[in-house]
Amino acid sequence: MAKKVQSNESYYVASQWQLMGRKLKQHKLARISMVILGILYFFALLGNFIAPYGTIEFDSIYKDCSPTKIHMYHEGEKVGPFVYKLSKISDKKTLRVTISEDTKEYYPIHFFTHGEPYKVLGFIPCDLHLFGVSEGSNGGKGARIYLFGGDSLGRDIFSRIFLGSQISLTIPFVAAAISLFLGVLLGAVSGYFGGRVDFIIQRIIEVISAVPQIPLWLALSAAIPPGISTIQIYFYMTIILSFINWTGMARTVRGKFLSLKNEDFILAAQLSGVSTWNIIWTHMVPGFMSYLIVSVTRSIPSSIIGETSMSYLGLGIKPPATSWGVMLQETSSVTNIVSHPNKLIPIIFVTVTVLAFNFFGDGLRDAADPYK
Repeated sequence: MAKKVQSNESYYVASQWQLMGRKLKQHKLARISMVILGILYFFALLGNFIAPYGTIEFDSIYKDCSPTKIHMYHEGEKVGPFVYKLSKISDKKTLRVTISEDTKEYYPIHFFTHGEPYKVLGFIPCDLHLFGVSEGSNGGKGARIYLFGGDSLGRDIFSRIFLGSQISLTIPFVAAAISLFLGVLLGAVSGYFGGRVDFIIQRIIEVISAVPQIPLWLALSAAIPPGISTIQIYFYMTIILSFINWTGMARTVRGKFLSLKNEDFILAAQLSGVSTWNIIWTHMVPGFMSYLIVSVTRSIPSSIIGETSMSYLGLGIKPPATSWGVMLQETSSVTNIVSHPNKLIPIIFVTVTVLAFNFFGDGLRDAADPYK
């Protein structure tokens, strides 16, 4: 009985964020989505370690190959997980070249192997990878392990998915944060001051919203200078997605400010001599901060799809850098998809990520709703 009374007391004295946290814990899909997103971002952070190969490593014999078969027995003897090297066999009669496994020698799979060097967090040199293929049983080299198969140039799809997630999962997140800042700033100015300022900002929003997204992407991407580095392309991509996605947030914030600026506590703050910017950021914005967080969570999926679409159309990240959109360029041909369905694997990661963000946003929305 005492515990029940204590829990009731803690409920009535809990802050808004504590109440949101309790409701969020009761939303099963939101909890599952949080775990999935945490795993995806954890893998993205450790992408260079998890990927056995780099973005530019290739082997022409593994061009368009199926996922590598992992064996346990060699000539009837169990030797642990290993792979066989692929080799070309030419038929002199039919002049056909077939690629098959060379079972004369096996190549063991080891964990925590050394491979292509990379930098942890951008500045710590390292060459350790989660797994890789060692020398063959007879000292041979050249075998590879492609868990998801190879692309049209003989690069590992598995490695490119995890390395590409570092771009596909971070650009939308940063773009959503910038869109939040622009939307809150311009929406607050438009709703609080009104008049001519409100008229100008709203007309700008209408012009941007009236332009179809693909032509707008084309126009903004044309402004990116050719031959720039991957980091600069990352910066430009973030700016483009932020420039497109802030308008909806700004209109929502404007509506909130129009309803709040005539409230008694705002008038009291004005009469007390509180500065305009303090009223906006201290008294008005925190009043619907939970809604803003939910809106950002719901806008990230559209940014992910936007980045994927731009890269798929060749307007975003350029090779040798990779993202999920860049990898999906090889799925533009139906014939290629039918022959190599493993190239559709990046779509699974895009779909799972978008669904996880949507379900997590639904959970946040329900948690932030005081009437639920």
